[in-house]
Amino acid sequence: MNQEKIKVLENKINSDYSNIAGIIVQKNGVKLYENYFNGYTANNAIHVASVTKSVISILVGIAIDKGYIKSIDQKVLEFFPNYTVKTGEKTIQSITIKNLLTMTAPYKYKTEPYEKFFTSPYPIQDALDLLGGNGAIGEFNYSAIGGTHILSGILVRATGQSVLDFATENLFLALGIDIPQNVVLRSKEEHIAIMNDKNSSGWVVDPQGINTASWGLFLTPADMAKIGQLHLNGGVWDGKQIVLDTWIADSSREHSRCVQFCNLAYGYLWWIIDGDSYAALGDGGNVIYVNTKKKMVVSIASLFMMDAKDRIVLLKEYIEPMFENCI
Repeated sequence: MNQEKIKVLENKINSDYSNIAGIIVQKNGVKLYENYFNGYTANNAIHVASVTKSVISILVGIAIDKGYIKSIDQKVLEFFPNYTVKTGEKTIQSITIKNLLTMTAPYKYKTEPYEKFFTSPYPIQDALDLLGGNGAIGEFNYSAIGGTHILSGILVRATGQSVLDFATENLFLALGIDIPQNVVLRSKEEHIAIMNDKNSSGWVVDPQGINTASWGLFLTPADMAKIGQLHLNGGVWDGKQIVLDTWIADSSREHSRCVQFCNLAYGYLWWIIDGDSYAALGDGGNVIYVNTKKKMVVSIASLFMMDAKDRIVLLKEYIEPMFENCI
C-alpha cells in the first residue's frame, strides 16, 4: 500500500474522526491495514454501543438453528407466559421476534425513555409494558434501548443460559473472542466512566443479571473484524458452520427502512448500506462493515462522542477506494 495514501487516510482520521481508537481493513480474509489511535492498542476492548445489537442478531439465528426458538414468527409473549396484558390491549399480543429484529414493533411513547431503562430494576418488564400501543405493526420504529433488550430475555428463557454463556459456547469460542466477565454498573457515574476506560472489558448486565442486548458489549477491533468476516464467509469459520448461511443472507437484506433520521434499509439488527454492503453501527462511530462484492471487511472502534461524524463517508470515499484493488 502506498504510504502517501496511508498518510492521507490517517490525517483524515486525526482531523475529522478524532475519536477513533482502532481500525482494521481486510480483503479476501487478508488483513491489509491495522492501526490504533488515542493511546489504544490491539489489546484494548472498546464499548461498541449498538454494534451489540448485531451480535444479538447472530445469537438469535444460532438459537433458531439449534431449536431453542422455533422461528422468528413466534410471538414475543410466548416467552413471557406470566406477563399480564392490560385490559383492552391487543397489539402487543401480535408482535413477533421478527418485529423486534427489524425494528417494526410499535411502542407507547413518542420519545424513547432512556433514563427509565437505564435506572429501572426491571428493564425487560418495562420494555414489555411499553411495547404495543396504538401504532401499526410493520412500520420502522427504531428502539435504541428497550425493544431489543427483550430479545436478551427471550434468549435466556429459550436457552436456559445467560446470554454471555450462550454466546461464548456457540460463537465467541469458535472465533477466538474473549469476553471475560459480566459488567455491573451501579450508578450513572460508573456508566459514564467505563465507556472510555482502556481497561474495561466484558458485557454489561441489567439489574436482573441479563446481558444487555442494545448496548454494553466490549470488543477489540480484531473481534469486530472476526464477526464481519464470519458474515462475509456465509457463517463459516475454520470450516465449521457457526450460523446458517440463510440467516446471514436474511439478516443482511432489507426488511424495513428508516426514514425518520436516515435513509437506510434495515435487516435483522444490521443496517443495509446498499446492494453490496451492510454494517453494524454503534453510537460514537463503531462499525463492522461488510462489502460482499468487494470481499472487504472493515472494523472501526471508537470512543464515545456526541454527534460523531458519519463513518459511512469515511468507508465509501476513503477506505474502500484505497484498498479495493490491493488483492
